[in-house]
Amino acid sequence: MGDVDRLFRAYHAPLVRYLTRRLGDRDWADEVAQETFLRALRQETIVNERAWLFAVATNLVRDEARKDARRRRHLALLAEAERDTVSEQPETSAERAQEAALARRAVEALAERDRLALLMREEGLDYPEIAEALGLSVGSVGTTLARARRRLAETYEAMQREADARQARRGTYGTP
Repeated sequence: MGDVDRLFRAYHAPLVRYLTRRLGDRDWADEVAQETFLRALRQETIVNERAWLFAVATNLVRDEARKDARRRRHLALLAEAERDTVSEQPETSAERAQEAALARRAVEALAERDRLALLMREEGLDYPEIAEALGLSVGSVGTTLARARRRLAETYEAMQREADARQARRGTYGTP
């Protein structure tokens, strides 16, 4: 790849954002992005740069299953720290933090293909790029995204009802 500097400038930030959302850890996302760009250096030609980079990054994450346990422990620690922090924040900040945590859990609860398609679309990948990165037909990307959005909304609403019910049972509804 002759113009890796241009490739890096054009795609590093969106790739790291995608990976951060995917992994829940900015440092880990940076590591995977670096490895992705190193592989791009070794590649002689890349037809669709953005789709190729996102596909390689996605595969690197999949291939590193042992790091999945690390990510889950990290998310658990963040959630615990967030709960501790929420109790010290004003109610509006606490509510925002709880909603953000709930949204992250809802995204994480999606099937992998649905989650990846949503995250890639959020980063601005078009249907052909998502299709190439995930090994789908272009025609199935829209269906996959629609299903993923519906499931995300359903999951989020169910988690919200469950959280509201827990708070009501504890008698702490409306207090941090």
